Amino acid sequence: MRLDKFLKVSRLIKRRTVAKEVADKGRVKINGKLSKSSSDVKFNDVLEIRFGNKVVEVKVLETKEFTRKEDAQKMFELISETRVKEEQSDG
Repeated sequence: MRLDKFLKVSRLIKRRTVAKEVADKGRVKINGKLSKSSSDVKFNDVLEIRFGNKVVEVKVLETKEFTRKEDAQKMFELISETRVKEEQSDG
């Protein structure tokens, strides 16, 4: 399953366009490797997603084309959620 679709279906990111943008800006790693929105996500992969000053690490438990809101959380297991300092850019 494509990374951007997984992020949307699992509701880690609400919209696929946003998921694609986040992935293509280098804010998502699959098993420690930087990944694009078209990268393949499989069972047991570990995703590391950076949201501003927060890094979320999840393990993929299943990939489905569609899921109900109540079942979306069953697609992944939260490993860690850490706050990081926002990188300052003076420009």
